[in-house]
Amino acid sequence: MNHMTENVLTGEAVIENLGTKAKHAAKVLRKLSAKEKNTALEAMIEGLKNHTGKILEANSKDIENGKNNGLGDALIERLTLNEERLAGMQDGLRQMTELTDPTTQNDGQWVNEQGLKIGKVRVPLGVIGIIYESRPNVTVDASGLCLKAGNAVILRGGKEAMNSNRAIVEALQEGLSGTAVPKESVQLITDPSRELAAEFMQANEHVDCLIPRGGAGLIQTVLKQATVPVIETGTGNCHLYVHESADPEMAKSLLINSKTHRVSVCNALETLLIDDSVAEKELPALGEALLEAGVGIHGDEKTCSLIPEAVPATEADYSEEYLGYEIAVKVVDGYEAAIDHIDGYSTGHSDVIAATDYQTIQNFLNEVDSAAVYVNASTRFTDGEMFGFGGEIGISTQKLHARGPMGLEALTSYKYVVEGSGQIRE
Repeated sequence: MNHMTENVLTGEAVIENLGTKAKHAAKVLRKLSAKEKNTALEAMIEGLKNHTGKILEANSKDIENGKNNGLGDALIERLTLNEERLAGMQDGLRQMTELTDPTTQNDGQWVNEQGLKIGKVRVPLGVIGIIYESRPNVTVDASGLCLKAGNAVILRGGKEAMNSNRAIVEALQEGLSGTAVPKESVQLITDPSRELAAEFMQANEHVDCLIPRGGAGLIQTVLKQATVPVIETGTGNCHLYVHESADPEMAKSLLINSKTHRVSVCNALETLLIDDSVAEKELPALGEALLEAGVGIHGDEKTCSLIPEAVPATEADYSEEYLGYEIAVKVVDGYEAAIDHIDGYSTGHSDVIAATDYQTIQNFLNEVDSAAVYVNASTRFTDGEMFGFGGEIGISTQKLHARGPMGLEALTSYKYVVEGSGQIRE
């Protein structure tokens, strides 16, 4: 038996072991009450508190390794944990305990002509696989949301966060060990190899759904390799269009907040469009604000003439998800040109118009086909917590099953419950 065959078999065995335990945990979770699941979430919070030192120590190793391996500043920022971020993760779990369990809800009930009482009820998806990159907070958010909706989860984080993820999952499992929820409801793949990832993505017998979270490369890899159903979460090439009717100060505020509030996340702004009719008057001030915030500008010819510090934009710049202190800027010849640009380059995540003209605003809302479409508000609000979902598993840019920030309901499906009194079909 050659070495490659041994690795393949080992990978199959690892996934089968994780998947079998997850399937059993999912079966137990299906039967638990909302109160029992909330008790488990509270126990997970205590687990994180008790392991704070170990988690931060593990995270410091990941940060050191990341810097030694040339990880960029944006990814280091995503990777970094501190006591404040750990407290935020605990707060996220606490908020989940206050949310309505979607599996307790009935989506409708009616009686048909034959007297059958038909009900539509929410049910868990089962075993959810999460494949993600360098943000350890995803480990906690995904675990809590999946559990609250009655699902078991298998986590496959990036190798750059392996020490952090391992310490976090150990803390969560320790908390769960004293509850009605099996600790195997939350499991971590600790082998970062691509071969094992491929096994995971094709484990249809053990995994009901895959959700990738990360950059375009990761998401496309999962979409191409997976045979397990995938919910595509999005790359965020988000646009701000400054219409000629926009309030200049509001536009500037939206621009800086959307771009710089947190540059390394998918709802950060990546492209600014501005009407030619107001560009000479407004764009220099917008450019100055960007430069003062440390943002490099890639602009078209008109932009470069108005902002001397800008560098000429390439075609690729308008498709780029920078996830850093860079932005693409283009002067457009009115509303239709702006819509054409967004149609051509947007990834369908979040796009915003700064405007006061009522009809233009309504047209923008109707014509832009993105998961979140904004009027005079920052793209940074595309977030499960901001939408009142208590958290999110990801932001879906597809249209099947779920779209936009995916809260608890998006982690469920439904079934029909039909009650009769002996009816047969004639």
